[in-house]
Amino acid sequence: MIGALELGIIYGVMALGVYLTFKVLNFPDLTVDGSFTTGAATAAALIIAGVNPIVATLAAGGAGVLAGIITGLLHTKGGIDGLLAGILTMIALWSVNLRIMGKANLPLLRETTIMTPLKEERIMGTWMSVAAFLLAVLVLKFVVDWFLTTNLGLAIQATGNNKEMIRSLGVNTDNTTILTLALSNGLVAACGAIIAQYQGFADIAMGVGLILVGLASVIVGQALLGSRTIVIASFAAILGSVIYRLIIFYAMRYGLNPNDMKAVTAILVVAALLLPRWGLLKKIPSLRGRGNRAPGQLAPETQPAPVKTPATAAEGS
Repeated sequence: MIGALELGIIYGVMALGVYLTFKVLNFPDLTVDGSFTTGAATAAALIIAGVNPIVATLAAGGAGVLAGIITGLLHTKGGIDGLLAGILTMIALWSVNLRIMGKANLPLLRETTIMTPLKEERIMGTWMSVAAFLLAVLVLKFVVDWFLTTNLGLAIQATGNNKEMIRSLGVNTDNTTILTLALSNGLVAACGAIIAQYQGFADIAMGVGLILVGLASVIVGQALLGSRTIVIASFAAILGSVIYRLIIFYAMRYGLNPNDMKAVTAILVVAALLLPRWGLLKKIPSLRGRGNRAPGQLAPETQPAPVKTPATAAEGS
């Protein structure tokens, strides 16, 4: 289970990237499937070439930024639909990733990575590594939260909410769109680099279907915690990533065929989308309800009904 927690926390970096485009910018970006592998391929190739693993991870994030910029330019300057722009970049990145790696798989088991100190100190696979990963991801989360509260971050949020309105106020929505896509894919690529070093290899197919995993993390987390504030919404994405990995861990532990993982992910997303609409999640007290109410405020179903008096009845009529 500790391994599932570690993976869930690390994949929380990818979930933050998906949150930026899917929820903040309201942009269906499929570049994620390609940029994740680009990050893993870039980091693996540089580490094998003798580059410091920290520098290699940062370079991997930079490669993801370039991928996001390409998608943004295709959409804003080329006038291509956002969904199609992401697909085009994702397809092109498959060939780019093969060029970077030189082959379909690059092993890192004998290389020094950012995970090597944890393995040498025998921290990997313990609660100490879980705490270390969680602390690092939470620091990144608070940086993202802070950025979204700056003037530029508020402009990005406004672009996702009402592009025409914010454009009328003089904001260049093309630039905010490109920037958000760049930051999102930078986070996704950095996550790919970390995952490659965590599992000891980079594979050309490791990013296939990753957008569904990212969406599952964001949707499941926000179904539980809600998304009333940025702090809650970003934490919900990380929590959803951990929950997703735990569900997959227990499903495989009790006999799930690995070939069925994509179907389980799709079912999980559908359930997270439909259960709140059917009101099933409202019947149980949850963190979502508590997080969206001010301290001391009663839940709607527990608040006393207003008592009508002759005066209020007259006013209503």
